[in-house]
Formats: sequence, C-alpha cells, structure tokens
Amino acid sequence: MKRQKGFSLVELLIVVAIILVIASIAIPNFMRSKMAANEASAVSSLRSINTSEIAYASAYASVGYSAALSDLAGSATTCAVPTGASSTSACLVDNVLALASSPATAKNGYYFVYAPGASAGTTYTVQTPPANPGITGTRYFFTDQTNVVRYGLNTQPDITSSPL
Repeated sequence: MKRQKGFSLVELLIVVAIILVIASIAIPNFMRSKMAANEASAVSSLRSINTSEIAYASAYASVGYSAALSDLAGSATTCAVPTGASSTSACLVDNVLALASSPATAKNGYYFVYAPGASAGTTYTVQTPPANPGITGTRYFFTDQTNVVRYGLNTQPDITSSPL
C-alpha cells in the first residue's frame, strides 16, 4: 500500500476557509482601532497647537496669536540655534504638524485648517477634518483661543458643538 505524503485538497480548503473567517473578524476591528488612534492623535495635536499659541502670544506679546500655523514651526537649522526663533518661525511645534494643511499632507489621517481671527493676533480657529472620512477617521474636530477641543460626528464642528 502506498503511503500518502502531504495534505489533501479538502484539508487545504478547510485551512483556507478558517483563515478567511479569522481575517473577516480581525480586519474590521483593526480598522476601527486605527481610526481611534488617528482621532486621538488629532486631538493631541490640537492640544499642542493650543499650548503653542499660548506660548507664542506670551513670547511675542506685540503680535498676539500667530498669523499662520506655519509661524509656530521652524526649520531644523533655525531651531537648532538658541537665538533662531522669531515671530514667523517660533520653533514651538513640529514641521510635520505645521505643514499638515491639506489631505495630501495629512498627519496621521487628519489635516489642520488654521484661520486667524478678523482682528489680527486676538483670536484663531483650527478645524481638523479627516483626510479620508470613514477611512482615516469619523469625527471632525475644532478648537480656538478658548482651548476647548470640540467635535462633530458628520460635519465640521464650531464654537457651539459638544466639547470632548
């Protein structure tokens, strides 16, 4: 009698079916975890921006809040020198955060839309939509000079939206 070596086709199909069932359970959970991590990163970045704006307004009292998000950052060569910081290159946030102003340059699935107030240096707003809604995140975030982070589920929040 001939001894069989290896696996039969039926055994291989059963193993593949089991792997597909496990993958169908695991992948959606992984995607939800990734979106939750992206949202947490966006909120953390908004808090960093708020803290940096307070430091900026203290350091440059004659200017007030920054005119652009990029004013809070600075190049590596500028920030390496102790006297390199200025009101247009304050070295308070990372360039990755400061330049994440469109879906193409998003930081961890979110981008940041900074707008100074009508009266320069007195107010600012930062809106944070997901780069790919439903894929990189589901919630939209907002903050301003009050330092309260607010969120919206399907639309961009404003000053009247629920705080975190």
